[in-house]
Amino acid sequence: MRRKNGKELSQIVKRLRALYPLDAFRRSDPFRVLVSTILSQRTSDKITYPTAEKLFATFPDAQSLANAPLAKIMEIIRPVNYYKTKAARIREIAQIVVKDFGEKVPRSKKKTCDLPGVGPKTANCVLVFGFGVPAIPVDTHVHRISNRIGLLHTKEPEQTEAALKKAVPRRYWIEINELLVRHGQEICKPVKPECAMCPIREMCDYGGKLGRKTTQHF
Repeated sequence: MRRKNGKELSQIVKRLRALYPLDAFRRSDPFRVLVSTILSQRTSDKITYPTAEKLFATFPDAQSLANAPLAKIMEIIRPVNYYKTKAARIREIAQIVVKDFGEKVPRSKKKTCDLPGVGPKTANCVLVFGFGVPAIPVDTHVHRISNRIGLLHTKEPEQTEAALKKAVPRRYWIEINELLVRHGQEICKPVKPECAMCPIREMCDYGGKLGRKTTQHF
């Protein structure tokens, strides 16, 4: 399958932008982005967002979270999956951020990845949504849809970030994660994607195949 050209990529981004206004909630203080992203792991957005808001209403910054009783953090974030592990991890990270970085999350992917339990996807979320630095956070939606569309052909999410950086112009890096995540949640679902209502179907390898089959059938 051929690689998408620049014109096709621009059209894909333009059409997804029209369908999914960018989410202002996650454009926030880098520390809050870091904590919210940790809370979101294996947890839906509809649970993550209100839980994060409640946590920050009680402990608004790294200093207050670093000194917070662990039991209180667990009580607040109980709705998210693995809340006990996440509570301990969040407090530990807050303590490191206060002690080693002057209460500020470092503007560095490597230094953020050095924090306990923080991987490339979370560090990239901090860069994009906290600092506005071009990066491409890759989750299961981004990996699945990038391959379905035909932007790349990778087997593991770990390979996808590097491949996307080669395939997607840097000017789109800031928004590509959010656009693909929203598309994966609402239309391009893991099982039974709703291709008939997809605005980029004719530019998609998977959707294009379905279209050809339908045409042949009739």
